[in-house]
Amino acid sequence: MRTPNRDDEHLQSLRDYYASNRRIPSLQRIAALLGFSSRSAAVKLMGRLADEGFIERTVDDDAWIPGSRFFARPMIDASVPAGVPVTAIDVGSQPLVFDEYLVKKPNETFVIPIKGDSMIEAGIFDGDLAVVERSSKAKAGDFVIANVDNEFTLKELVREKGQYALKPHNQKYPLIHPQGSLQVIGILVGLVRRY
Repeated sequence: MRTPNRDDEHLQSLRDYYASNRRIPSLQRIAALLGFSSRSAAVKLMGRLADEGFIERTVDDDAWIPGSRFFARPMIDASVPAGVPVTAIDVGSQPLVFDEYLVKKPNETFVIPIKGDSMIEAGIFDGDLAVVERSSKAKAGDFVIANVDNEFTLKELVREKGQYALKPHNQKYPLIHPQGSLQVIGILVGLVRRY
């Protein structure tokens, strides 16, 4: 029985390496980085990643460089309300390529569309794309994607009377106090809007 390859996992390691070093490592370094027993395993991996458009050779064929799909990030197929929270459900995703400026931690970054008007006074509008870094360690004042009482929303995390709450930025909406649980999924690190 053939062992399945771990190309997705290896691609994530190469993305992390690129984010730190702004280059793709040599084949020898790739073998060491990914725990391959030989350089030839790195050659095969890079060939497969090139076939998929994640990497490519330079014009003079002396190095690997990121291909068009290398910087792709998952874009969630559902919207997150910036109004009244909705029931959390599992959704699929598709890739979206980002400007390197917004992505500091490639494996921890995702994009999710905003739905609703509860954050308009903070300049976050219906249809914007929120660039979110996964983290449960938010502090008061951070704009977060949170699961509050099993419903997802984007709000400002605040402390009121010693408890965390979620603050909308539209006077029409009240402060959200969790009735049960409040879990921060990620912190807003950027916003994308097409005019």
